[in-house]
Amino acid sequence: MSPLTLYGAAATLFLIMDPFGNIATFLSVLASVPQRRRKKIIIREMLIALVILMLFLFFGKYILEGMQITEPALSISGGTILFLIAVKMIFPTGGGGDKQQPESEPIVVPLAVPLVAGPSAMAMVILFSTQAPEKILLWFLALLIAWSLSALILISAETLSKLLGPRAIKAIERLMGMILTTMAIQMLLSGIASFVSSL
Repeated sequence: MSPLTLYGAAATLFLIMDPFGNIATFLSVLASVPQRRRKKIIIREMLIALVILMLFLFFGKYILEGMQITEPALSISGGTILFLIAVKMIFPTGGGGDKQQPESEPIVVPLAVPLVAGPSAMAMVILFSTQAPEKILLWFLALLIAWSLSALILISAETLSKLLGPRAIKAIERLMGMILTTMAIQMLLSGIASFVSSL
Protein backbone atom coordinates (compact mmCIF):
# COMPACT_ATOMS: atom_id res chain seq x y z
CA MET A 1 0.00 0.00 0.00
CA SER A 2 1.35 3.33 -1.06
CA PRO A 3 1.64 6.04 1.60
CA LEU A 4 -0.32 8.27 -0.78
CA THR A 5 -3.36 6.07 -0.23
CA LEU A 6 -3.13 6.56 3.51
CA TYR A 7 -2.66 10.31 3.17
CA GLY A 8 -5.38 10.53 0.53
CA ALA A 9 -7.89 8.69 2.72
CA ALA A 10 -6.94 10.78 5.76
CA ALA A 11 -7.22 14.01 3.75
CA THR A 12 -10.64 12.99 2.41
CA LEU A 13 -11.98 12.24 5.88
CA PHE A 14 -10.48 15.45 7.24
CA LEU A 15 -12.17 17.50 4.53
CA ILE A 16 -15.49 15.75 5.17
CA MET A 17 -15.28 16.39 8.91
CA ASP A 18 -14.73 20.06 8.01
CA PRO A 19 -13.33 21.23 11.37
CA PHE A 20 -12.78 24.82 10.18
CA GLY A 21 -16.37 25.02 9.00
CA ASN A 22 -17.56 23.63 12.34
CA ILE A 23 -15.70 26.15 14.51
CA ALA A 24 -18.50 28.72 14.47
CA THR A 25 -21.18 26.10 15.14
CA PHE A 26 -19.24 24.53 18.01
CA LEU A 27 -18.73 27.92 19.64
CA SER A 28 -22.40 28.77 19.16
CA VAL A 29 -23.64 25.50 20.65
CA LEU A 30 -21.28 25.84 23.63
CA ALA A 31 -21.99 29.54 24.20
CA SER A 32 -24.16 28.87 27.25
CA VAL A 33 -21.66 26.39 28.75
CA PRO A 34 -19.08 27.68 31.27
CA GLN A 35 -15.77 28.27 29.53
CA ARG A 36 -13.86 25.88 31.80
CA ARG A 37 -16.12 23.02 30.63
CA ARG A 38 -16.01 23.66 26.89
CA LYS A 39 -12.78 21.83 26.05
CA LYS A 40 -13.83 18.81 28.13
CA ILE A 41 -17.13 18.66 26.26
CA ILE A 42 -15.41 18.95 22.87
CA ILE A 43 -13.01 16.13 23.76
CA ARG A 44 -15.92 13.95 24.94
CA GLU A 45 -17.97 14.61 21.82
CA MET A 46 -14.98 13.98 19.55
CA LEU A 47 -14.36 10.63 21.27
CA ILE A 48 -18.03 9.70 20.77
CA ALA A 49 -17.73 10.62 17.08
CA LEU A 50 -14.59 8.48 16.76
CA VAL A 51 -16.32 5.44 18.29
CA ILE A 52 -19.29 5.85 15.94
CA LEU A 53 -17.05 6.11 12.87
CA MET A 54 -15.03 3.10 14.03
CA LEU A 55 -18.24 1.05 14.27
CA PHE A 56 -19.18 2.00 10.72
CA LEU A 57 -15.64 1.30 9.51
CA PHE A 58 -15.44 -2.20 10.97
CA PHE A 59 -19.09 -3.30 10.70
CA GLY A 60 -20.55 -1.09 7.96
CA LYS A 61 -20.02 -3.67 5.22
CA TYR A 62 -22.30 -6.11 7.05
CA ILE A 63 -25.00 -3.46 7.14
CA LEU A 64 -24.63 -2.99 3.38
CA GLU A 65 -24.79 -6.72 2.76
CA GLY A 66 -27.95 -6.98 4.83
CA MET A 67 -29.54 -4.11 2.90
CA GLN A 68 -28.20 -5.46 -0.44
CA ILE A 69 -26.52 -2.17 -1.32
CA THR A 70 -23.87 -2.57 -4.03
CA GLU A 71 -20.45 -0.91 -4.05
CA PRO A 72 -21.19 1.23 -7.18
CA ALA A 73 -24.39 2.50 -5.53
CA LEU A 74 -22.45 3.42 -2.40
CA SER A 75 -19.73 5.13 -4.44
CA ILE A 76 -22.23 7.16 -6.48
CA SER A 77 -24.31 8.15 -3.45
CA GLY A 78 -21.17 8.98 -1.47
CA GLY A 79 -19.87 11.14 -4.31
CA THR A 80 -23.21 12.93 -4.55
CA ILE A 81 -23.24 13.68 -0.81
CA LEU A 82 -19.64 14.90 -0.94
CA PHE A 83 -20.45 17.16 -3.89
CA LEU A 84 -23.40 18.72 -2.05
CA ILE A 85 -21.24 19.27 1.04
CA ALA A 86 -18.47 20.81 -1.10
CA VAL A 87 -20.93 23.20 -2.78
CA LYS A 88 -22.25 24.24 0.65
CA MET A 89 -18.67 24.85 1.83
CA ILE A 90 -17.89 27.01 -1.21
CA PHE A 91 -21.24 28.82 -1.24
CA PRO A 92 -22.45 28.93 2.40
CA THR A 93 -26.12 29.73 2.86
CA GLY A 94 -25.45 31.85 5.93
CA GLY A 95 -27.81 29.90 8.16
CA GLY A 96 -27.65 31.10 11.73
CA GLY A 97 -26.11 28.62 14.10
CA ASP A 98 -26.72 31.14 16.87
CA LYS A 99 -30.40 30.29 16.89
CA GLN A 100 -29.78 26.84 18.29
CA GLN A 101 -28.15 27.16 21.68
CA PRO A 102 -29.02 24.35 24.08
CA GLU A 103 -29.80 25.29 27.65
CA SER A 104 -27.69 22.37 28.95
CA GLU A 105 -24.55 20.58 27.82
CA PRO A 106 -24.90 18.93 24.40
CA ILE A 107 -24.51 15.15 24.42
CA VAL A 108 -23.93 13.29 21.11
CA VAL A 109 -26.21 15.64 19.14
CA PRO A 110 -25.31 17.94 17.42
CA LEU A 111 -21.55 18.05 18.01
CA ALA A 112 -20.57 14.38 17.70
CA VAL A 113 -23.43 13.59 15.29
CA PRO A 114 -23.92 14.95 12.69
CA LEU A 115 -21.25 17.69 12.74
CA VAL A 116 -18.25 15.34 12.98
CA ALA A 117 -19.62 11.83 12.41
CA GLY A 118 -22.15 12.83 9.79
CA PRO A 119 -23.76 10.73 7.04
CA SER A 120 -20.98 11.55 4.58
CA ALA A 121 -18.21 10.51 6.98
CA MET A 122 -20.08 7.29 7.78
CA ALA A 123 -20.58 6.55 4.09
CA MET A 124 -16.92 7.25 3.37
CA VAL A 125 -15.51 4.88 5.99
CA ILE A 126 -17.91 2.18 4.80
CA LEU A 127 -16.76 2.80 1.23
CA PHE A 128 -13.12 2.42 2.26
CA SER A 129 -13.78 -0.83 4.11
CA THR A 130 -15.84 -2.37 1.30
CA GLN A 131 -13.51 -1.41 -1.56
CA ALA A 132 -10.40 -2.78 0.17
CA PRO A 133 -11.33 -4.82 3.27
CA GLU A 134 -7.84 -6.30 3.47
CA LYS A 135 -6.51 -2.79 4.24
CA ILE A 136 -8.89 -2.15 7.13
CA LEU A 137 -6.05 -1.31 9.53
CA LEU A 138 -4.74 1.31 7.13
CA TRP A 139 -8.22 2.87 6.85
CA PHE A 140 -8.37 2.87 10.64
CA LEU A 141 -5.05 4.73 10.76
CA ALA A 142 -6.35 7.23 8.19
CA LEU A 143 -9.45 7.77 10.35
CA LEU A 144 -7.27 8.35 13.42
CA ILE A 145 -5.13 10.92 11.56
CA ALA A 146 -8.16 12.84 10.25
CA TRP A 147 -9.91 12.67 13.62
CA SER A 148 -6.81 13.81 15.52
CA LEU A 149 -6.33 16.86 13.29
CA SER A 150 -10.03 17.72 13.50
CA ALA A 151 -10.03 17.31 17.29
CA LEU A 152 -6.95 19.53 17.63
CA ILE A 153 -8.58 22.28 15.56
CA LEU A 154 -11.93 22.12 17.35
CA ILE A 155 -10.35 22.00 20.82
CA SER A 156 -8.54 25.20 19.81
CA ALA A 157 -11.71 26.68 18.28
CA GLU A 158 -11.85 29.76 20.50
CA THR A 159 -8.17 30.55 20.02
CA LEU A 160 -8.33 30.03 16.24
CA SER A 161 -11.49 32.12 15.97
CA LYS A 162 -9.77 35.04 17.68
CA LEU A 163 -6.43 34.54 15.91
CA LEU A 164 -7.62 34.05 12.33
CA GLY A 165 -10.91 35.91 12.37
CA PRO A 166 -14.12 34.87 10.60
CA ARG A 167 -12.95 35.90 7.10
CA ALA A 168 -9.82 33.73 7.19
CA ILE A 169 -11.79 30.75 8.53
CA LYS A 170 -14.36 31.14 5.74
CA ALA A 171 -11.57 31.36 3.15
CA ILE A 172 -9.99 28.15 4.46
CA GLU A 173 -13.36 26.38 4.42
CA ARG A 174 -14.00 27.43 0.81
CA LEU A 175 -10.56 26.20 -0.24
CA MET A 176 -11.30 22.86 1.43
CA GLY A 177 -14.64 22.81 -0.39
CA MET A 178 -12.93 23.25 -3.78
CA ILE A 179 -10.59 20.33 -3.04
CA LEU A 180 -13.52 18.21 -1.88
CA THR A 181 -15.38 18.97 -5.11
CA THR A 182 -12.71 17.26 -7.21
CA MET A 183 -12.74 14.26 -4.87
CA ALA A 184 -16.53 14.04 -5.14
CA ILE A 185 -16.45 14.12 -8.95
CA GLN A 186 -13.76 11.43 -9.00
CA MET A 187 -15.86 9.23 -6.71
CA LEU A 188 -18.92 9.72 -8.90
CA LEU A 189 -16.97 8.82 -12.03
CA SER A 190 -15.50 5.73 -10.35
CA GLY A 191 -18.94 4.60 -9.22
CA ILE A 192 -20.45 5.09 -12.66
CA ALA A 193 -17.53 3.27 -14.33
CA SER A 194 -17.88 0.39 -11.88
CA PHE A 195 -21.61 0.18 -12.53
CA VAL A 196 -21.17 0.23 -16.33
CA SER A 197 -18.50 -2.49 -16.20
CA SER A 198 -20.80 -4.70 -14.13
CA LEU A 199 -23.56 -4.63 -16.76
